[in-house]
Amino acid sequence: MSAPQITRASVGLRSERGPILLAVMLSIGLVAIDATILATAVPAVVDDLGGFTSFPWLFSIYLLSQAVSVPIYGKVADLFGRKPVMLLGIGLFVLGSLLCGIAWSMPALIAFRLVQGLGAGAVQPMGMTIVGDLYSLQERATVQGYIAGVWAVASLIGPTLGGIFSDYLSWRWIFFVNLPLGIAAAWVLWHRFEEQVERRRHSIDYAGAALLAAGGTLLLLGLLEGGVRWAWVSVPGVGIFSLAALLLVAFVAVERRAPEPVLPLWIFRRRALNAANAGSLVVGVLMLGLTSYVPLYAQGVLGTGALVAGLTLAAMTIGWPIAAATAGRFYLTLGFRTTLLMGSAFVLAGAALLTTVDAQSSVLHLALSCFVMGIGFGYVASPAVVVAQSAVSWEHRGVATGTIMFARSMGSAVGVAVFGAIVNSMIAARLGEVPPALDALPADVLAPAIHTVFVCSAMVAVLLVGAGLLMPPRVVERSASG
Repeated sequence: MSAPQITRASVGLRSERGPILLAVMLSIGLVAIDATILATAVPAVVDDLGGFTSFPWLFSIYLLSQAVSVPIYGKVADLFGRKPVMLLGIGLFVLGSLLCGIAWSMPALIAFRLVQGLGAGAVQPMGMTIVGDLYSLQERATVQGYIAGVWAVASLIGPTLGGIFSDYLSWRWIFFVNLPLGIAAAWVLWHRFEEQVERRRHSIDYAGAALLAAGGTLLLLGLLEGGVRWAWVSVPGVGIFSLAALLLVAFVAVERRAPEPVLPLWIFRRRALNAANAGSLVVGVLMLGLTSYVPLYAQGVLGTGALVAGLTLAAMTIGWPIAAATAGRFYLTLGFRTTLLMGSAFVLAGAALLTTVDAQSSVLHLALSCFVMGIGFGYVASPAVVVAQSAVSWEHRGVATGTIMFARSMGSAVGVAVFGAIVNSMIAARLGEVPPALDALPADVLAPAIHTVFVCSAMVAVLLVGAGLLMPPRVVERSASG
């Protein structure tokens, strides 16, 4: 079949970059808010629809569909252009939001969250790829700070909006609010963002896409539900990982022979890309340790309210954009390797500070640890995206960006599995069982379990140094094919 072939030079020649950037930021902001806005509304949703035992799937199905679809969207964008994929993502996200808002049961809401996740899987990497197309390496140093700021603002207003809608309007407005904003972003991109295309024939890697989606879904499902829905060492636990491994091995075999593979294997032979992916993976693991257990520690051990606990975690999202906004001046002058190592040092320092938190610590102590780690994340995550986009030519930039996002999602899933298993095993060893609500545990049981997660996070943070050392001293921006 034929598809448009788009060159780097033709992208954005007749486009107005300011409105396009605002539309991209708005689209990414919707996805970012949606990641947190539902958490505070869960009680209202369960009261209305029932299905208390199923509500965790509202988050799991969204993460699964988003993570698995990201690398596929990246390849499609390299073949057909960014604009149609971005518009498709916004359309799916808006449609999913509408369906979620009118959901009549918990199973229906879970199914519609899958549609939302499929849309989010296109919006985030395509937004970052469009930025990479429209802005030079030097300009991206500033723009990445804007994108990080969107995530910071979203993490602050998401839970707040969720609480307001649930208390004063309806939880359904959590989803309905996406409709006008998503439509506005799509309208701007439709009218302002232009790509000059040249038709040529492509060989679409359907088999590779199907195997990657199926294998990735099973792998993530096993990580997310292992130790929760079934024991790790059980027929379902072993079976799902075994089947995932078989599908992914088959995927690699198919990609070796595909004329235009959905995920070219040469990506894993590029040192700069491996370093960027490794850094993103570790950041995903560590973020889960903070977002899942810092608020729980603040409430269950230090005795704060939900608002203060949320603000404690928000310290991380304040540090992140500060670092992302200033990272450019460092990697443009000192190089990506030095910048990543500097970020690793901040993460290590914050993680070490986190291990000193105990039941007598102040909330400021906990918040400072999160802030320092957030600084480190900003100096690792944002440059990782830029270096991945710079290390490949235009026709592979979508795949490279999608791989970075997929690595972070995989890290988050690994973090859920590993840290959850640690907490559950320690609580079970103390009480003989794991209660359904961890926040109802006494502080003397909860504190040592979560503190172990903090210690493990510090150990994982050491791996960021390895990712920084793997980065080549000099990365040349590519403009030619390959």
